Amino acid sequence: MKQLWWWIGWVGMCVAAAQAGEVVWLSTLDLTKMRQGWGQPQVDRAIREGPLSVGGHRFDRGVGTHAKSVLWVDLEGGTERFLAQFGVDDAAGNPKASITAQVLGDGRVLWRSPVMRPGQPAVPVDVVLRGVRMLTLLVGDAGDGIEYDHADWAEARFLVSGAAPRAVDPPAEEVVLLTPPPGPAPRINGARVYGCRPGNPFLYRIPATGKRPMQFSAGGLPKGLQLDPETGILTGVAPARGEHRVTIEAANAWGKDRIRFRIVSGELLALTPPMGWNHWYMHYDRVTDAMLRDAADVMVASGMADVGYAYVNIDDCWMNAPKQSDPLRVGPLRDDRGNLIPNRHFPDMKALTDYIHARGLKAGIYTSPGPLTCAGFAGSHGHEAQDARQFAEWGFDFLKYDWCSYDRVVKGDHSVPTLQMPYRQMGEQLRQQPRDIVFNLCQYGMGNVWEWGAAVGGHCWRTAGDLGFELDRIFEVALKNAEHRAFSRPGSWNDPDYIQIGRIGNARGSGEPMACPLSAPEQYAFMSLWCLMAAPLVYSGDMNHLDALTLNVLCNAEVIEVDQDALGESAEVLPAGEETFVMVKRLEDGSRAVGLFNRSEVEQLVSVRWADLGLKGPQRVRDLWRQQELGRFASEYGARVPRHGGVLVRVWRSR
Repeated sequence: MKQLWWWIGWVGMCVAAAQAGEVVWLSTLDLTKMRQGWGQPQVDRAIREGPLSVGGHRFDRGVGTHAKSVLWVDLEGGTERFLAQFGVDDAAGNPKASITAQVLGDGRVLWRSPVMRPGQPAVPVDVVLRGVRMLTLLVGDAGDGIEYDHADWAEARFLVSGAAPRAVDPPAEEVVLLTPPPGPAPRINGARVYGCRPGNPFLYRIPATGKRPMQFSAGGLPKGLQLDPETGILTGVAPARGEHRVTIEAANAWGKDRIRFRIVSGELLALTPPMGWNHWYMHYDRVTDAMLRDAADVMVASGMADVGYAYVNIDDCWMNAPKQSDPLRVGPLRDDRGNLIPNRHFPDMKALTDYIHARGLKAGIYTSPGPLTCAGFAGSHGHEAQDARQFAEWGFDFLKYDWCSYDRVVKGDHSVPTLQMPYRQMGEQLRQQPRDIVFNLCQYGMGNVWEWGAAVGGHCWRTAGDLGFELDRIFEVALKNAEHRAFSRPGSWNDPDYIQIGRIGNARGSGEPMACPLSAPEQYAFMSLWCLMAAPLVYSGDMNHLDALTLNVLCNAEVIEVDQDALGESAEVLPAGEETFVMVKRLEDGSRAVGLFNRSEVEQLVSVRWADLGLKGPQRVRDLWRQQELGRFASEYGARVPRHGGVLVRVWRSR
């Protein structure tokens, strides 16, 4: 039986070849046009450069690729058929391998495979293409990630009667800026609640768009806090334990805006997901003091601070290293008192945080519980209390604590008590400091960290690996992260990693600057997904090259309100089709934020019924990206969603 399908497919191809004028092998096309999740497409070889082999049968011709892959082929209407044998290459060598394939013609699905697994015989592909102009070959990961997903398009060929097929780039997508610019009148943005610890330094910059100059005022401000009426920066000492209700107003020549704001003084910080910038995915080991200062200035000047971005965070490579290509980053790790020594690119850490704080922003820092960081710089092992105290004295407000070389300490023991230990230790030290320091657990989701991160003092925790290696899988990463939605609440946030759009560093290279590979619809979808998940919104791109699209995606105040909603829920995922899904998030005012998403290669209609959201009666719908009222809808809402795109709306009961 193993050989039967192959023989049937081979006979079909032979008969078809006799009926067509020319055979063009897929492997002769320009495969540099093929995009895939790992490695490079291989001509007449498997992805690991061995022979093409599926289900124990070897093939002489074909293309070896890796999920998720896509190839666009311009047929110009001159191709009669496409024939192939498709399956998992035998060299995958792991039962985790699972793939699917689709053949699209002018946006319509013409053929799809079942889920293919290791050892199964190849399935024959025989697709009539008469009259089709654009062919798309897709390999999917069957929804469980791309590990070991080695795929073979074996004996893949086109039967041609006219123009020869050509591999081409994906169709160009016009960049359309969805978000209108803010108006001249004041609009107070961001969260409506803020957590602090009694008696600690207090700093909060009221985010507000509108023409400057602007005057700020605050009614009911608790004792110990002062407001600068021109900058809108609140400073002082955090008030006594309890909830303090403040009325904040912003006014200019074009009007005024007023909100009710709650200051909750107690033990809990990060009552809404942290927002800010981190240097890693742009500057890597090139980071300097000047870059951080520039980022703080740009955060204010660009308007990012006016919609709620507040943290300016250093990642790895600010310390000394035992060895490194840059001699200015090499030196003793600690002084004679055991204090960490910043490298020569960071001459004065306290002056740096003072500079950031003067703009009403917060400063973040990074270290590891191991002896060295991921990049080989000084870690905190054996100096946890001393480092926590030093970070507080320097004036930092955020700590990213990255597992890295701690494996050397525990010798690979990943039991939950062992995974918790370094984070519990540092969490206790941070709580003892006379400063509010938000604690980010960066250990890549080991031991189901979302289940215990808050118990060891964390406020947010990475739920998976580095997103820089998976930008082509933002939908899958988001769906996986959303599975942990039960653990999302004020002060406790699931973190799927940073927002990487605009100009970023190449994570698969040496951090070389490059344009983000995502299309405009993908970038808007990226931001929509993160906001619906109540994820931290930390941008990690080039602050000195913020183009119009990047700012348009990052700075939509109505979209950010979904992320910063005080209820703190992560969205629930509702299936809506094979390649489409809906996310719905309950908001504090009783409304719903609803995202309609399309993972496919062609535009799709995506709909949601009010009954599926637990809603009754007509609903008012607003497009949050375009900031437009869409009207009143009796029982459902649907929209045409672009390839790899999303639509984000807010839904209220219509009165």
